[in-house]
Amino acid sequence: MTDILRPDHGILFMKVGTHAKESLEDIIARKTAEIEKAGVAFWGYGGNTCHPQGMVQPFAKAFEEKGGAIYLCMEEMESKHFAEPLRADQYSVDGTTWEDINPAINVLGSRFALVIEDLHSEHLVLPLARTQVAVGNSRGRLGSKYIKGRVDKACLAIDSALTQPIAPDEPQVEIGLVAKIVKPYAVYVRNRPR
Repeated sequence: MTDILRPDHGILFMKVGTHAKESLEDIIARKTAEIEKAGVAFWGYGGNTCHPQGMVQPFAKAFEEKGGAIYLCMEEMESKHFAEPLRADQYSVDGTTWEDINPAINVLGSRFALVIEDLHSEHLVLPLARTQVAVGNSRGRLGSKYIKGRVDKACLAIDSALTQPIAPDEPQVEIGLVAKIVKPYAVYVRNRPR
């Protein structure tokens, strides 16, 4: 079992692919360079499933308070996200106070962003039936029942049964890309008001 999939770590699961007309390979190369220059990168996303204040920040703080880490575990998928690749100028932790984004960081075509470091390829199998939604209205729901249809991301807690052998018919996803989520965990992003 990988050191990432442990009950004391939180997992933010996300399906990833083309985003804002940019291939996943190009995004990975750009984010790797951003981490080298700025120490962190902003991994952009949309949708309210992993809202920065309502979901990701409390989720991450809870695991950090217990001494755990939070990992972004990504499953590659076919994507047709063709939003314009407009760079966000500002970010906010609370949606009220805005700061300029470091010029070395480019977050494109997104409303929100995860703050990440240590982005790398890593092959692991995530048995979704041994996870559960860790925060929000669906808290306690099995990951395998939650990640369906248009739901492509979730804040998940790992069951201690993960150490047991995985049955062949158990729902699993192949993770190929991992990053560590760091403070302030998730932010709002926007273009500076004109």
